[in-house]
Formats: sequence, C-alpha cells, structure tokens
Amino acid sequence: MTDYLREAESRRELLTEIRETLHRMPEIGDHEFRTAEYIEHVLDSQGITHRRVLDTGITARIDGKRPGRHCAIRSDIDALPVNEATGCSFASQTPGMMHACGHDVHMTSALGAAMILNSHREELCGSVTFIFQPNEEGDGGADRMIKAGVLEGVDAVFGAHVDPALPAGHIGIKYGDFYAASATWKINVIGKSAHGAQRDKGIDAIEAAAHVVPEILKIQGGVVSAGTIHAGTANNILAGNCELTGIIRTYGMAERSRMCRELEKVCVETSAKFGAKCECEITDSCPGIVNDNDALTSLVESAARETLGKERVDIIERPLFISEDFGFFIMAKTGCFYHIGAGSSYPLHSDKFLPVPEAYVTASAVHAAVAGKYNSTTQE
Repeated sequence: MTDYLREAESRRELLTEIRETLHRMPEIGDHEFRTAEYIEHVLDSQGITHRRVLDTGITARIDGKRPGRHCAIRSDIDALPVNEATGCSFASQTPGMMHACGHDVHMTSALGAAMILNSHREELCGSVTFIFQPNEEGDGGADRMIKAGVLEGVDAVFGAHVDPALPAGHIGIKYGDFYAASATWKINVIGKSAHGAQRDKGIDAIEAAAHVVPEILKIQGGVVSAGTIHAGTANNILAGNCELTGIIRTYGMAERSRMCRELEKVCVETSAKFGAKCECEITDSCPGIVNDNDALTSLVESAARETLGKERVDIIERPLFISEDFGFFIMAKTGCFYHIGAGSSYPLHSDKFLPVPEAYVTASAVHAAVAGKYNSTTQE
C-alpha cells in the first residue's frame, strides 16, 4: 500500500519551489497565461500529458496500468485584486494582485498529487484527470470548462479549499450542504440631477440608493451584501444616477430564487417612494456545493484518516455562506469537496493570508489517496 504522506513529504522541497513560484506571479481570472505556462512546465518535467482548454485552462491525465474507474481532481488557478502585505520572501511581484484565497496552494497540491500518482502508474487503477480551472473568483470558469468537455469519461470529481479555521496538517470533511448558492446583483438608481441648493428640482439618486441598502439587508433566509456604490459628479450637484452592486448567498437554489424576488420587490417599492427608477439586474452565479453522495464523502474521510491518522481529520458541522463554483462539477458528475488546514491566523481574501507549507504537503497526499481509493473500488 502506498504511503501517500511519505511520498508527499519526500517532495516537500520541490512543492515549496512550485508554490513560491506560483505565489509570486498571481493573475486575474481568464488572464492566467504565465500561470498556465508554468503548470505546463511542471507537468512536462514529470512526463505527464496535458492539453489546454479555453485560453488558460489545462487538463492533465494519468492512466494507471490496472483497470479501474476514472476520477478527476480540480484546482482553481486565478488570484484576487489585493495588494499583498504578508512580507514573505516570495510575495507577489504583481502590484495589486495576490493569491489571497490560497489558489497557489490548490495548484501546488494538485501537481503534488499528480507527481505521486504518476510515479505509481504500475499500481494505479483506472485514470485520473487533473483540471486546472481559470476564473473561479470572477464570473466562474467551472461551467465553461465542463461545456468544453473536461469531464468526458470521468466518473466522479474531487476538490478542496484551504481553510484558516482548520489547523495545518488537518483535513475537514462536511456531509450534505457545504457552500452557499449565490447570485450577483446590480441596481442602477436613475434620478434627476439638479443644483444642490434646489433639491426640489431633481430626484436624488443617492437618497433613493441609501434607502435600498438597509432594506435589502433586511431580507431573511441567507446573506445579502452590498459591495460597491458609485454616484455623483460634484459636491454641489444632486446625483442623477447611483449604481450599487453586491451578492446574495443562500443554502440551495430555491431559496436563492426567493431572495432574488425579494430584492426586486425592494427596487419596485423604492421607485414608487422616491420617484426614481430602480433597474435591477440579477445573475445566478455559483449553484452551491452539496456533498450529497454520503458514500463518496465517507470514502474521502476514510482515505484522509488512512493517510493522516484519525486525529487529523475533522468533521465540519455547519455549512458556510462562502460561494465556490465547484458545485457545477458535482451537478455534472457526482463528487466531494473538502477542506485543507491552512495554518493561517488571517482570513481568506485578507492581504496577509498565507497558508503554511504543511497545507500543500497534506493536500497532495490526501488528493492522491482519494483518487487511488476511489478508482480501485467498485462501490460509491
């Protein structure tokens, strides 16, 4: 039986080099050209076949010598528009850009698992496809990758995300509802500009928008966030236009639809009250992540316990309002999503978020163990 943790530990130095290289060159969604080239470089160095999908996506495939099933391991590859403040020696060299969500760790972990499995082709059952997906943080690359055919022939998909709430070296398992479904929204409040001293001559778009925000925050059933507001041209002119953007997060797509209707209702009521026109545009984004295949989730838990020891595998009790487009993969094929202990005291998207090396060593081992275990069994 392969000792996946020992295999990952033996590659710690190389994995660290990969992670630090990726961390230095973060790129925004759908523009991850240097990132994709570097991933291909690492795959080439290991003799692993790969192909481009879309402009910056990549799939790599390893075929074992024994019969078995075909699973996929997915990693996102994009970064965030955040100025890094970690002070680490391998900090971002791109101003205003940072791997503040740990996707550098995700990529390193997937590549580490690929190295391990590739070196054990003789014992490996079936096939493993590695999916390096662009633009998870933006409008979502998962759905486009699936439509491009990355899941053809795949039986199940696995993925993971770093979690600052978990200790380094730990894996978190969640049965059932895990991540929230989401929808982005934009509200354009159209008023009537006028001299600031003659408010009665115009319709104040900022005043109407100021009414919208507290009202939408009252909507029950999930979380509504207002992220941006843009209005006005000068301090003595009544703003004729104000644009608000934000996101809705709920558990389940039915609840998402209900909350979207509530948001639209607020816009109609605001229009009637202030005489402003509130144009509301809502776009469904992530469908949520539900680990609804208990047998597969149990398989991941078992593989993690066998690899790390039961004391390093935690059961996550409560679902999260975080959104992630991995849910598209589970909807297209069955699968399971789990968490990786980050060992960071700072939260996701913080300018100081920096997972420790133990995170990608642990995840490399567990990814490989999950793939090996799934492919060699005939029962989900």
